[in-house]
Amino acid sequence: MNQPRHIAVLGAGAWGTALALQLSQRHRVSLWTRSAEHALHMQQSRCNPQFLDQTPFPEGLQVVAELATALQDVDMVLSVVPTAGLRHIMRQVRALGCSAPLIWASKGLEAASSQLAHEIAAAELPAGQHYGVLSGPSFAAELARGLPTAVTLACPDAAFAREAGAWLHGANLRVYTSDDVVGVSVAGAVKNVMAIAAGISDGMQFGNNARAALITRGMAEMTRFGLALGGKKDTFMGLSGVGDLILTCTGQYSRNREVGLRLATGQHLPHILEQLGHVAEGVHTAREVVRRAAQLGVDMPISREVERVLFEQRAPRDAVETLLGREQKAERD
Repeated sequence: MNQPRHIAVLGAGAWGTALALQLSQRHRVSLWTRSAEHALHMQQSRCNPQFLDQTPFPEGLQVVAELATALQDVDMVLSVVPTAGLRHIMRQVRALGCSAPLIWASKGLEAASSQLAHEIAAAELPAGQHYGVLSGPSFAAELARGLPTAVTLACPDAAFAREAGAWLHGANLRVYTSDDVVGVSVAGAVKNVMAIAAGISDGMQFGNNARAALITRGMAEMTRFGLALGGKKDTFMGLSGVGDLILTCTGQYSRNREVGLRLATGQHLPHILEQLGHVAEGVHTAREVVRRAAQLGVDMPISREVERVLFEQRAPRDAVETLLGREQKAERD
């Protein structure tokens, strides 16, 4: 049994709350939300029905709205804010003088810069500060209910990955470790784009054959993109790659698949996002993946068609017909 640690979980959405619940079984955990009103409601109700469910908070789980309080004397910072807010959080953590290892669980590319989280970390965190990414097939609702979940923790320093992984590993959460931060980050981002495509296919009643083809060809796109950025091929065959891709493209809790399902019915994107109530990282990631892929010379036809549906008012059926009408290729291409 590892010695209990003090872990700050930044972001009280569904996944942040689920991780805080899980870790508070073994550690002292501070769950931070930027909303004082949200913090007060969780403090009073001792649960987070706004984003998760009525699962009661353990006594060891502290809810705070002041970032400085959350970061005081911590052994690890676990950021679960959306990718859009990650750079700002890293700057705040640094400004407050916190040098504890920082792990993030966001999955996307930053808007405008097209940067992955590890690239943001390299620019914003002090030299020598440990960091890494936690990713894999994991729905918050299932982890919170105590159902088995397995994820990957990737850090540039393999020894630190093993140490930090031991802090996170336990109960119903199994943590595997890796040093392929690039591969794990790419897989976590691109799988959300593919889930939107799978949702469109399912929403248009194209059947199981089409969904399987999308997942398989999506895997090929994800791998090409990841290898071009320096990721390792084996990573894409693991939990953070094919595991998360399958779950997000088929699971009932997938926000990105839900976006695709609603697009297939003719709903407009702003309405979908307003009704969703949660962040769907694949929406903005689609545009950045296509932009970054073009810079790298990587062909990503599914991602390109998803972007057109999202931002160019392209009809989902037209996007599917374009994909079906592409020239014949060898399967390895």
